[in-house]
Amino acid sequence: MFIRRTQTRNTSSGERYYTHRLVQSKRVENKVRQITLLNLGRHFDVDQAHWPLLCARIEELLSDQSPLMPVECSATVERHAQRIAAQLVARGQGQASARTSSASSSGSDTPREPEYHSVDVDSMALVRPRTVGVEAAALWAMRQVDFVGLLQSLGLTGPQRAAALGSIIGRMAAPASELATHAWLGERSALGELLDVDYEAMSLSSLYRISDRLLRHKSALETALFERTKDLFGLDTTITLYDLTNTYFEGKMASNPKAQRGHSKEKRSDCPLITLGLVLDGSGFVRRSEVFAGNVQEARTLEEMLEGLQAPDGALVVMDRGIATEANLLWLRERGYRYLVVSRERQRRFDPERAVSIHNASGEILQLEKVLSEDGKEVRLYCHSERRAKKEEAIQERFAQRFEAALDKIAAGLSKPRTTKRIDKLWERIGRLKEKSRGVGQHYDIELIPDTQGEKAVELRYRRKPANGSLMTHPGVYCLRSSETEWDEQSLWRSYITLTDLEAVFRSLKSELGLRPVFHHKEERADGHLFITVLAYQFVQILRRGLADQGIHASWHTLRQQLSGQVRVTAVFQQPDGRTLHVRKATRPEGRHLEICRALGIEQHPGGVRKLIH
Repeated sequence: MFIRRTQTRNTSSGERYYTHRLVQSKRVENKVRQITLLNLGRHFDVDQAHWPLLCARIEELLSDQSPLMPVECSATVERHAQRIAAQLVARGQGQASARTSSASSSGSDTPREPEYHSVDVDSMALVRPRTVGVEAAALWAMRQVDFVGLLQSLGLTGPQRAAALGSIIGRMAAPASELATHAWLGERSALGELLDVDYEAMSLSSLYRISDRLLRHKSALETALFERTKDLFGLDTTITLYDLTNTYFEGKMASNPKAQRGHSKEKRSDCPLITLGLVLDGSGFVRRSEVFAGNVQEARTLEEMLEGLQAPDGALVVMDRGIATEANLLWLRERGYRYLVVSRERQRRFDPERAVSIHNASGEILQLEKVLSEDGKEVRLYCHSERRAKKEEAIQERFAQRFEAALDKIAAGLSKPRTTKRIDKLWERIGRLKEKSRGVGQHYDIELIPDTQGEKAVELRYRRKPANGSLMTHPGVYCLRSSETEWDEQSLWRSYITLTDLEAVFRSLKSELGLRPVFHHKEERADGHLFITVLAYQFVQILRRGLADQGIHASWHTLRQQLSGQVRVTAVFQQPDGRTLHVRKATRPEGRHLEICRALGIEQHPGGVRKLIH
């Protein structure tokens, strides 16, 4: 076994360059032939003086025997030797005989000739475990919409497509930064074996550059993916969901103009923020995404997003109260859109005698009161949830007790020396308490009893007096507004539930797909990081929708746990003739993993079986 440096030529450009090949000499009948085992590429960076040592170490790893004189090499040579030896095993290429089988035991009708070997069972070693379950499922989802073909049509080369798949699937399987994804691809995943790509040799900069390139094709990718998923599942696009979320940066991010301070939905207002807006259909597939500054006002983004989307005429737009301003509702009506929104009105009302009752998915009874506007052009749906009422009552009671304890402390101080007793100062103190009371202060009548001079207080009295139409008098009540005046109560409420599914999308992006935090300093890199997450979400949604059609309903977190237990591993045995047998194969799926494979028709032993005798 030796390494040869060979000059070759690019057939398309005519460029001449040198490449490196791992070669072995083999006697065929009466002639010695040199066979290329592996193309090491033009960027093979091991110094030529170390090539003999590298080849010796590869031979040692493949033989898996304890030699009398072990090969001693540097960390760089050892890393390359381990990688090349693993590639030879994964490809079933060796010095003696080799055999590759891609037939699985998942029900394939392809006949397989039995192959028997005599081995020393006690010599068995299991080496190079690499995860493969999530990777195989992700590739299945990508094949459903021919994502590789889409990338190829956009002009991405083979290495660029490999980097794109690695980056997106890495975000699905082990969400983290590009640096962590690069380590995961090279050290813990068998994705390279499934794609015949050497991710260990891929540079970290390749993942950053592919993020930039995918971002340049963002509009084309989003449009094509949505159209293909719509055709795949026969989606009804009459419902359009729109909402925004934000995530935070680690660092000051002075070079990114979108990194701004604002209201953080994750309570991280101490960090610069960036905002992601999503337009989805009723099934939860992304139609369009857009990145805004961290301090963007939600209500001002709707027109830009829907006009850019070219949403279908008459589509039903469902959105949260943060965007449902009167100006936005007027704009929707003028453009012919229907709408269903969470009302921004602060006054609560509900008449249980006029309400109808329905059951939600968890079996809880909800009461719905439908009220038509005076002009008959809009309807309000007042909803009451007993479970929500108990939760809000508990929260209000906690805040009320905290507020009353603070008032009691002020009252107790009136009878103690060296405490504030001036009436004007006490009212300032009470005012600050009300500001911090989360709205509870409005429900109290407070009175300060002055002394004979009228300057100092001698007593503080208060009583709870809930304001009518407030959270305290109407716990568990929320209001929906809609232009669908002909719909009944249940239809309105069921359509609103799609908005809660959108909130689940954002939770998935943040908690399950590594949207937070963002470490990139450059604007385009931060936007690219978010776009990779959006693409990963699309394929997660394809998987979940495919499983839902088969009666399997689970979060991606749960599915990923069930899939991640499957690994590809190499079993190494010593044979009686002194040679070494390597067998590389995926572990057998069990339980829910097996159920998922059968539901989607995913290969149960991804990568097939690779055998090598050295």
